[in-house]
Amino acid sequence: MGPTRKPNVCRRLSRRALGFFARDAGVVQRTNLGILRELVCQESTKFKNVWTTHSKSPIAYERGRIYFDNYRCCVSSVASEPKKLYEMPKCSKSEKIEDALLWECPVGEVLPDPSDYKSSLIALTAHNWLLRISATTGKILEKIYLASYCKFRYLSWDTPQEVIAVKSAQNKSSAVARQAGIQQPILLYLAVFQVLPFSLVGVLEINKRIFGNVTDATLSHGILIVMYSSGLVRLYSFQAITEQFMQQKLDLGCACRWGGTTGTVGEAPFGIPCNIKITDSPPLLFEVSSLENAFQIGGHPWHYIITPNKKKQKGVFHICALKDNSLAKNGIQEMECCSLESDWIYFHPDASGRIIHVGPNQIKVLKLNEIENNSSQHQISEDFVILANRENKNENLVTVTASGRVVKKSFNLLDDDPEQETFKIVDYEDELDLLSVVAVTQIDAEGKAHLDFHCNEYGTLLKSIPLVDFLYGCHLLEKVLRFTCPDSSIL
Repeated sequence: MGPTRKPNVCRRLSRRALGFFARDAGVVQRTNLGILRELVCQESTKFKNVWTTHSKSPIAYERGRIYFDNYRCCVSSVASEPKKLYEMPKCSKSEKIEDALLWECPVGEVLPDPSDYKSSLIALTAHNWLLRISATTGKILEKIYLASYCKFRYLSWDTPQEVIAVKSAQNKSSAVARQAGIQQPILLYLAVFQVLPFSLVGVLEINKRIFGNVTDATLSHGILIVMYSSGLVRLYSFQAITEQFMQQKLDLGCACRWGGTTGTVGEAPFGIPCNIKITDSPPLLFEVSSLENAFQIGGHPWHYIITPNKKKQKGVFHICALKDNSLAKNGIQEMECCSLESDWIYFHPDASGRIIHVGPNQIKVLKLNEIENNSSQHQISEDFVILANRENKNENLVTVTASGRVVKKSFNLLDDDPEQETFKIVDYEDELDLLSVVAVTQIDAEGKAHLDFHCNEYGTLLKSIPLVDFLYGCHLLEKVLRFTCPDSSIL
C-alpha cells in the first residue's frame, strides 16, 4: 500500500490558523514539522552553499552547533549564515578538550540553578578535568577533577541525557615490564556520573585477574560490555556490580579519607578514588563471539546482529533472537558485493525495530516479523530497497598475442568502483522522518555527489540535491546546507 497524498502546505497552514488541529502540543509540533518537510522536499525549494571553512583539527557537530579547535570555538548553524557563538581563551596542550557531549535540559524536572535549564557541553580535558560549559556563552559552569592515577580520554552516554561514562586510556605494560614478566593488573577505569546535578555513581576498575585479557570495555543502558581480542563479547549488569563490589559511597564536594589521605572528592589534587573494585567474577548476563567484536542489540522483540567469528565470514551478518540465540528465518544477510570497503548493518534509529543494511550500490531496509502460526519465531523480510543509479560497465579486455591471436577476457568492476555511483553516507532525520543518502561518483580528476531525501516509511525518493562543492561530511539540513524558499518566513 503506497503513501496517501497529503494536503498542500497552504491548505495545512490555513487549517492550522483556523484551529482545526487538537490543542495538544505534540499534535501542533507534528503538524509544524510536516509543513517543514513539505517545504524542504518540494520541487521549488533550492539549496545553496552559504558558508565554507577549513580546520586543521577535527570538526564536531551537535544540535545546530559546529565546534572547532578541540571544542574551543563554537559556531551556530541555525541562522541563515553560520555565526560564531563564542571562542574560549587559548590553552596549553595539557588543558585541551579531548572529548565532549551535549547535555540538554530534561523536561519537567526541578533543577537547583537557573543555568541548569539551558544546554551545556560536558567536556573532558587532557589533564583529567570534567567540565560543564554553557553551550551558548562558553562559560565554565562546573568543574570536577577526576584523578591522577590514570589518564581519562573518552566520554559516552550510558543512558542518553541522564548518565555519562568517562573511560580511561588502556594501561599497557612497558617493554621492560613485559620482558621481566610483570603484567599490568588494572587494564582501564570507568567513572560513571548522574548528570545535572552532577552526582557520582562510582569509579570501576577493569582488572586482568577477574576479566582476563580485555581489549575494551564500555557502558550502555546499565550494561557493562567487555570485549576480547578473540572476538568474545560479554555483558554484565553494572547495577549488580555496584551493589556487590562498591567499597564506599562517595559524594562530590564532600570530605573523604581514602588510603591514609584526606581530601575533597572531585577537587584537585585528591580527585575521585576508585571505589568499585571487583574481587570475584560477577554474574554473566550474556556472551557471544563475533568478528571484530561487532555486536548490536535492537528490534521488537529483542534480537542481536553479529558476524561469525571467521575472517572469511566478513560481510556476513547473522540476526538472532536474544532470548534463545535462535537464528531468525532469512536471518543470514549477505550483500554479496565485491568492493574494497565492506558493507555495514545496524538497527534503524527510528525505534521501528527495522534494520538498515548499506552496501556500495544498494540500501536495504529490512523488517522483523512474526512467522504466521508461530509467534515464538521471527523472520527477516525486505521493507524496501534503494538502488544506486548505475550503468552496466562490465567490459571485455582484448589482448593480442605475439602470434597475432586475439584473446578476450571478461572482467567485472568493483561494486565501489569510483567511476560508479556509490553510497557513502546514510543518515536518519528523526523530526522530519527522512532518510538522507549521500551518493558519490569520481570521474577522472573531478567528482560529483548528491544528497537524496527518501521517505523513511516507503523509501520513495522525495528530493535530490547536487553537492556542487563535493562535500562528503554533510549532515542533513543543518551542517552544510541551507534551504531558501519564498515561504520560509511562515515557520
